[in-house]
Amino acid sequence: MIKEFADLKDKVAFVTGGSGVIGGSMAESLCRAEMKVVLTYRTGDAAIEKTETLNKSGLQALAIKVDVMDEESVKKAMNFAIKKWGEINVLVNAAGGHVPGTVIPPDKSVFEASLDGIKKVMDLNLFGTVIPTLVIGKIMAEQGYGSIINISSMASSHSITRVLGYSMAKAAIDIFTKWMAMELATKYGDGIRVNAIAPGFFISKQNKDVLVDENDNYTDRTNKIIAKTPMGRFGDPKELNGIVHYLCSDASKFVTGTVIPVDGGFSSFSGV
Repeated sequence: MIKEFADLKDKVAFVTGGSGVIGGSMAESLCRAEMKVVLTYRTGDAAIEKTETLNKSGLQALAIKVDVMDEESVKKAMNFAIKKWGEINVLVNAAGGHVPGTVIPPDKSVFEASLDGIKKVMDLNLFGTVIPTLVIGKIMAEQGYGSIINISSMASSHSITRVLGYSMAKAAIDIFTKWMAMELATKYGDGIRVNAIAPGFFISKQNKDVLVDENDNYTDRTNKIIAKTPMGRFGDPKELNGIVHYLCSDASKFVTGTVIPVDGGFSSFSGV
């Protein structure tokens, strides 16, 4: 009965940021649950290589080059996916992360931060979520069903040094998630849900240089993070996949407008 309730077979997922560590892990996990999965990417070959591997295993995956900050690019990819598979059941907005040069160096103050850099990291994380949500959310409204999953962060609810633009963007994603959940449910019915996951600390391509040094040793910043994480470690990207499956499935039919932490207890601990 539980398996039937959470069955994802043949549903269609559109995952942005499919070439990233977290987005790629989520996309692969959904594909292995027998979903049909679109992995979008902007640069590199990681998403293409992943889809080739999945397809060789008899699964159904498709890599499409997309700029999530360009409405027409997202529409083109969405239409291609619908033409191939008929609908989109799930949108995972995993594109985002830190932008090189936008993290305030430890020897600098906020007054020396690049305003252009702040705008870039906000555009990627906020509008890189808003645009796919509005484009694909409209199709879900016409369908009468769908689940949208955004990626928040501990930086949305905790003041974390050096990442002003990223923190602002993720805080905006929290209220955007709640607002869209309200808007879509009240105007288009209870078949459309919008939620967010707030990961704790995971090492990715974008943040590796501030968490470990050139010898892969923890930095002072990392030691502070671990000290405030009751589980005493970083998360593994695979540990986000369970909550993604839950939010994709009918097991969460009455869940909308939530921001769910997956953080090893970071958000529950004062540090004392």
